[in-house]
Amino acid sequence: MGNDRRLLTLLICLLLGGGLAAAVLGASRVGGPEGAGSAAGDFVDIRKVPAVPAEPPPAGPDASTGTVAADCGRNEEGHYNEDNLVVSPGLRSGAHHTHGYVGNLTTDALSTDASLDAAATSCRGGDRSTYYWPVLRRTDRPGGDAHESSAGHGNTGEILPEAAVRVEFRGSPVSKVVPMPRFLRGMTGDAVAYTADGDADVRARWGCSGSPDRSTTRYPRCPEGERVTRTLVFPSCWNGLDTDSAGHRSHLMFPTAGGVCPQGTFPVPELRVSVAYEVPPGVPIALDAFPEQQHSPKTDHGMFVNVMTERQMRQVVDCLNEGRVCRT
Repeated sequence: MGNDRRLLTLLICLLLGGGLAAAVLGASRVGGPEGAGSAAGDFVDIRKVPAVPAEPPPAGPDASTGTVAADCGRNEEGHYNEDNLVVSPGLRSGAHHTHGYVGNLTTDALSTDASLDAAATSCRGGDRSTYYWPVLRRTDRPGGDAHESSAGHGNTGEILPEAAVRVEFRGSPVSKVVPMPRFLRGMTGDAVAYTADGDADVRARWGCSGSPDRSTTRYPRCPEGERVTRTLVFPSCWNGLDTDSAGHRSHLMFPTAGGVCPQGTFPVPELRVSVAYEVPPGVPIALDAFPEQQHSPKTDHGMFVNVMTERQMRQVVDCLNEGRVCRT
């Protein structure tokens, strides 16, 4: 009888201990000081991130050294939805989280090449392309509008408005670039990086506006008065045949570290999208993500569909290949 009581007591202690451990571990990500869905280890003081040298100059005489900045606003229209035209076309709420957009003002799951071509745009130069990314939220405030509550899947909190968005195209460090085909689909980053086997597809870099030489794959804590930034660099080596592919990666690939495109691909303008936010010091933030990805900042990603006319794309290519600095 005594042995039975001791065994029962031990079992109760184990169960209570396991529950307490689970609660502590859960709190470190779900209810910890960094806010719902974020783990303390997801954050870093930007001043503790090592500075990195500036990007090396182009490597060869045939480099396309120009830049083109497209003024597409900062999503003043409040264009948000839970769709993903590139990954899940035709499926409403197929993203399972909310995306923010600049460029084409009608983009949603039901968009077609024809509807995109006929739409209005936020880009002053008339570029009807669509550029989008998962929203960033402050989790200490509840969301109040439809897009802040409809995403579900653990994505809660007030959507932080984009304070600035920069859409920029760059050339190749080793060669001239050729035009992107119209309606080319592109994707960067890894939306499932938290559960992936490695970081090979992690591309987004986070930073602070006052420290352009420091970047990280974690949420940055910025000094007061500085903006939180995230930069998405897209692949720029096209296979010359397809505007999309299974998995959305094999038709448009990244160059090697030296800037050379993989065999069988051709260099096209490299798209960079940078988004900045006003985040007061200490405010908890979380990126929209799939539930199992735990709002990890490494899961940041972005998509685009090129809807430039052939004339608009030719102007971009000429500017890059001639080494000029242009705005559209």
